[in-house]
Amino acid sequence: MTFLAHALSRVKPSATIAVTQKARDLKAQGREVISLSVGEPDFDTPEHIRTAGKAAIDRGETRYTPVLGIPQLREAVARKFKRENGLDYKASDTIVATGGKHILFNAFLATINPGDEVIVSAPYWVSYPEMVAICGGKTVFVDTKMEDGFKLQPEALEAAITPKTKWLVLNSPSNPSGAAYSYDEMKKVTDVLLRHPQVHVLTDDIYEHLVYGDFKFVTPAQVEPNLMERTLTMNGVSKAYAMTGWRIGYAAGPSHLIKAMDLLQGQQTSGACSIAQWAAVEALDGPQEHLATFRKAFQERRDLVVSMLNQATYLQCPTPEGAFYVFPSCAEAIGRKTPAGRIIESDEDFVTELLEAEGVAVVHGSAFGTGPNFRISYAASALVLEKACAKIQAFCASLK
Repeated sequence: MTFLAHALSRVKPSATIAVTQKARDLKAQGREVISLSVGEPDFDTPEHIRTAGKAAIDRGETRYTPVLGIPQLREAVARKFKRENGLDYKASDTIVATGGKHILFNAFLATINPGDEVIVSAPYWVSYPEMVAICGGKTVFVDTKMEDGFKLQPEALEAAITPKTKWLVLNSPSNPSGAAYSYDEMKKVTDVLLRHPQVHVLTDDIYEHLVYGDFKFVTPAQVEPNLMERTLTMNGVSKAYAMTGWRIGYAAGPSHLIKAMDLLQGQQTSGACSIAQWAAVEALDGPQEHLATFRKAFQERRDLVVSMLNQATYLQCPTPEGAFYVFPSCAEAIGRKTPAGRIIESDEDFVTELLEAEGVAVVHGSAFGTGPNFRISYAASALVLEKACAKIQAFCASLK
């Protein structure tokens, strides 16, 4: 008899966390390291939200909350979906959890039986397939192409659907590529789903507010209202409100799914942090002016990084529509030698040698299911990004 659960053998550690830890280790050894591996805004939580959190403490809002979330936050979530997405969810159709990751995990745990299939387009956020594996399901990966903007094509989606397909996970804007679906692109995806009533849609809209230029964000149930009853629309306050550490995610969906997730969460964590929930009420209902400031800064950083990477030898970097990541190809660097004579045989070799040679930490694309690429988070100052990109240019120029 083994002590540890068999499920653990199906789960890989997070590549993004592993790279971040390696960067920390090198820093501890006295090396100068620029880490562009973490998906976390470098802005502070806006002051009015911090003030609301402090006020909640002073009012004594420090006791257990309902499992599904405080009524005030669930009502704010329903208002947000109506105001920003045109979705008519009742507060009773919503759930609040300890981060968006918790929402996703609860949804999978509540619905997946052994053998059930979940479609995920590659490149994908590293946690999706691991969550599915823990729950005993099978992830069906659908590759996307850089020339298609790393977006799921309707023909490829159609080909991947089987009678065992339970979920399609749709992340727009995407981690790691920054790709986001326009209305017309989303409509092509939802048209496919209408033909397959057994397939539910799990949207990851966490980067909703971080889109650039004239791009207009849309979510599946907004584009195709007939999918409302089989869509879980997930979002959170981490990225757009710089509240990663507050750990508040939320979702709305069909009542039978929300009830199932309530049952599970009641035996896991109960309600999310009371103080963070009150801060999240202010985030959703309060002033939104900071969003324009965030977007302007991130767009300027995106443009800087894309420009400098495209000036680097052997790299190709498309311009993403949203989030705060770029996902350049390093295909032309594969097979080349470093000054020390080591051959770059994969994108993992590329990022390892980059870290050793120049002290720049990025994440290899194969960790997200697509290579040879790598992911850069541009949630850092323009000064830091310029320095890092110059080091990447120098590293690429050194390859022969």
